[in-house]
Amino acid sequence: MIDPINESQKNLVIDKTEYFLHQACDIYQRNFEPIAVDFDLKGKVAGMYRRKQDQRVIRYNPYLFAKYFADSLTLTVPHEVAHYITDMMFAGARYRPRPHGKEWREVMQAFGADASRTCDYDLEGIPVRISKRHDYHCQCMTHELSSQRHNKIQKRTARYYCKKCNEELMLEVANG
Repeated sequence: MIDPINESQKNLVIDKTEYFLHQACDIYQRNFEPIAVDFDLKGKVAGMYRRKQDQRVIRYNPYLFAKYFADSLTLTVPHEVAHYITDMMFAGARYRPRPHGKEWREVMQAFGADASRTCDYDLEGIPVRISKRHDYHCQCMTHELSSQRHNKIQKRTARYYCKKCNEELMLEVANG
């Protein structure tokens, strides 16, 4: 089992996050507020930018950072800061850019960073989050939906449709 990064390494990650934030201020000639940084991700996701109302945070996976520290500083940190910068530049605009769209890629290019969307890491020794899957069906196939999507359907806050037949997905009822 891999141990998560230590406090010294966390401080290096925070420093690198702030470095890209300051770089964005210089590039775009505007002030971007500091952003909270958490080290609470698990599983195969190395980093995540999240915004809920006015709360913004960059979350990092301390286990993947421990196993791939140099890669994470070079790839993951600018990737997540670019999400934050893109979000801030278009805050309040009618148009909302796609997460890995043209605007995000332009920020990555300005950082001189690789605009790859994902990394393919060996997860040996990394704690993974196992999520329950729920079987839904349409007329042409069975779909496995995450608990998050399943809960949205149950609360009637979302509907999902098959990309092949366009039929709404329905919960598969087990025969008793």
